[in-house]
Amino acid sequence: MSQTVPLLFSIIVPVYNRPDEIADLLASLAKQTDKGFETVIVEDGSTVRCEEQCEAYKEKTRVKYYYKDNEGRSIARNYGIVRADGDYLIFVDSDCILPPDYIEKLRDSLNANPSDCFGGPDAAHESFSDTQKAINYAMTSFLTTGGIRGGKVCMEKFTPRTFNMGFSRKVYEKVGGFREMFSEDIDMSTRIRLAGFSITLYPDVAVFHKRRVDFKKFWRQVHVFGMSRITLQLLYPGSMKAVHWLPALFVTGAAIMIIGAFFCKWALIPLLIYILALWIWGIISTKSLKIGTMGVGASMVQLTGYGTGFIRAYVWKIILRHGRDINDEIERRRGK
Repeated sequence: MSQTVPLLFSIIVPVYNRPDEIADLLASLAKQTDKGFETVIVEDGSTVRCEEQCEAYKEKTRVKYYYKDNEGRSIARNYGIVRADGDYLIFVDSDCILPPDYIEKLRDSLNANPSDCFGGPDAAHESFSDTQKAINYAMTSFLTTGGIRGGKVCMEKFTPRTFNMGFSRKVYEKVGGFREMFSEDIDMSTRIRLAGFSITLYPDVAVFHKRRVDFKKFWRQVHVFGMSRITLQLLYPGSMKAVHWLPALFVTGAAIMIIGAFFCKWALIPLLIYILALWIWGIISTKSLKIGTMGVGASMVQLTGYGTGFIRAYVWKIILRHGRDINDEIERRRGK
């Protein structure tokens, strides 16, 4: 392991009513091969706290625990930033597990390819449930998301997300903290890029991300993601790329094909070919017939959830022009 960058990393984690997840995360942090980091846990008004879990790991790894009133995950992250001592600020979700060499690989990546802001991909741990692995496939496959979450093949510029994201303290000093909004990590990454800082994908610095544990919760999550993409377009005109339209086009096209099948049975052929491709690639990439098959269902949830959210927000905020005061709305959420 290279020692040319003797920096302290601060891992900042907002949490709300998830003590079991924090226990798993801290267990993985206690096993890190590189000990040059601290962990800042910010309890955002939880009714079921994780203070006991944090206390249990204080002798195994450097942990700071804070409790505050519930105001949202972005404000919780900013709360943690001002109480962190690190040269680099790292953000992961409470439902993540870090491989033992995460910090070591991050330090080596920064030595080899220095960057102001960075991120890495996420994957499914072998201990995850079959549903979690299927959802992971749906969220990371090029066939569903275009590789925008850190894939090696990607349809747009890499945008770090807070399940695995970091930046230097000088970035924070110039750009400021996270804004309380949906897709706040994409907003933050965009502001960092517009401020002239470098952003880099470190493909070897991955986390294991548990994600949602059932398809219903997953659908609600990606539906919000689709809606927030329109918010980001209003904040940053021109930021929307072709890949962001694909789920909406899928929903529209699938609906047309299903209706068309009542008049011509061949109308469903393109949709069936796509589903077959998802199934085959799911089996190959997950090395499991069961998970690959479940991955098709997860992919349909991901595409329809995001696509309908996108369409819903596009009609309301752009066509009907109810999104013109988006900056004012974000400021109101911050209590300003």
